[in-house]
Amino acid sequence: MIDSLKHQDYSATVHYSADDEVFFGKVMGINDLITFEGTSVAELKEAFQEAIEDYLETCKSLGKSPDKTYKGVFNVRVPAVLHQKAAMIALQHHMTLNDFVKTALVYAVEHESAINVELQISNG
Repeated sequence: MIDSLKHQDYSATVHYSADDEVFFGKVMGINDLITFEGTSVAELKEAFQEAIEDYLETCKSLGKSPDKTYKGVFNVRVPAVLHQKAAMIALQHHMTLNDFVKTALVYAVEHESAINVELQISNG
């Protein structure tokens, strides 16, 4: 299960604090830190939507893009054995390791719901 909310094209993580008896969240994929909270699910959703609307309006008035910029370049640290196996498979298919990783990422994104089920099973 992914604990998140969606509004327009934006998503946020959602958590619950038993100590404070409050739900809280953080907007993902933006250039700034936006958090919100509520004491009920309905209040949390409303606070999230208001946070997004306020953020978009602020960005518009400042003339800045609200969305985080992704360069398409990042480092991935994996165990040496996995690195070796991936490199061997890539070579066998006459592709670079970079292209192999891109293919794996495309597959994972296109099969997100199946991956979520697998993660739930493996996490008990």
